[in-house]
Amino acid sequence: MKIIVAIAFILILASLGSALFFLMRDKGKSNRTVQALAMRVGFSIALFLLILLAYKLGYIQPTGIH
Repeated sequence: MKIIVAIAFILILASLGSALFFLMRDKGKSNRTVQALAMRVGFSIALFLLILLAYKLGYIQPTGIH
C-alpha cells in the first residue's frame, strides 16, 4: 500500500511540474497547462478514494497520535 501511495504522489508532482513547464513554455497560448492541472486533480481524487477504500477494506489501520 505504501508503494501505491508513493507512486500516486510522484504522479501528482510530475503532473504539477509539467503544468509549470507548459505554463512557462506556451505563455498561455495552449490549453496543455489546464489539461496537466486537470490530471493532477484527477490523480489527487483517485488517491483520496483509494485511501478511503483501503481503510474500509481493512488494508490500512489508523495508528493515532502517540
